[in-house]
Amino acid sequence: MPPTKRRERPSTPATPPGERVSVSSGEEWEIIAVTDEMEGQRLDRALADLRPDLSRTRAQAAIKAGEVTVNGKPAKPSLPLEAGQRLALAPSLGLGAAGAAPGAGRPQPEAIPLRVVYEDDRLLVVDKPAGLVTHPAPGHPVGTLVNALLAHAPGLDRESENLQRPGIVHRLDKDTSGLLVIAKDAATHAALTTQMKERAMVKRYIVLVEGRVEPAQGEIEAPIGRDPRQRMRMAVVSEAHGGRAARTRFRTLQSLPGRTLLEVQLETGRTHQIRVHLAAIHHPVVGDPIYGHPQPPKPPRQFLHAAHLEFRHPWTGEWLVFDTPLPDDLAAFLARLEGR
Repeated sequence: MPPTKRRERPSTPATPPGERVSVSSGEEWEIIAVTDEMEGQRLDRALADLRPDLSRTRAQAAIKAGEVTVNGKPAKPSLPLEAGQRLALAPSLGLGAAGAAPGAGRPQPEAIPLRVVYEDDRLLVVDKPAGLVTHPAPGHPVGTLVNALLAHAPGLDRESENLQRPGIVHRLDKDTSGLLVIAKDAATHAALTTQMKERAMVKRYIVLVEGRVEPAQGEIEAPIGRDPRQRMRMAVVSEAHGGRAARTRFRTLQSLPGRTLLEVQLETGRTHQIRVHLAAIHHPVVGDPIYGHPQPPKPPRQFLHAAHLEFRHPWTGEWLVFDTPLPDDLAAFLARLEGR
């Protein structure tokens, strides 16, 4: 099976790319969009996570000094963040008792092999291997996909509004493999992000789950938010308690002894959405270390692969479609279950 294919599909004209917004006249403020995984975090804690050069105390002081704004307004260190908000960080941020230079902690280019399945002057699509973190985060400051991208396309760092995640439109968990689209400039990033929000971007996954799934196809609709008992986990949480609407579609590809191979399509993009929704209907992803069951035989990692991606090119209007087969580790495990 070829790793990628392209076709054009008649549709409405492409959405015009968005424009970068100037934050402060005469000053270059760093803009960071609050992601789903940041939602619910205190502003000071999130800032300390985003900027490893800052201590929690320094982050609090910076916020109180007005070096950080939320949607253009001053905020308290204890403010709980909401996905979609925009943080603005002053150029002076990091110049304090610690004596850190502006921009300390920004990711650096690293010569990490990339499997690029498509590339032009505006964007690229990569097939991320399992084990590779998408972007720098606490515990993973280097050796990420972003570090590899900066070596492959240095202009990402100059164009991105989010210097910790240049070009990243959507992400995959460390142990999830598969397709990701990367924007090379701010306008393309804005346009692709709009497609995601309007559910015009199609993302399908191959997932092996515990048990026999019945009916063979269906839809899971349940809000997802931070688990109130374990903040590092996500869970089905009512909207009244911070959950955000989430919808996942699935259909059975193959029934196996004690397991089911599914094709899953995301209608929304919440953190850990597939894993949380499938666990909620008592069919957790095989090998999932957080939401799954330790039932043998176990795969080398969670059996979750982003196999299909399609979207409209923001500039040419062409409908792009990409497919990538199961990687060798998951294909070998599936063959064992099939008795091959």
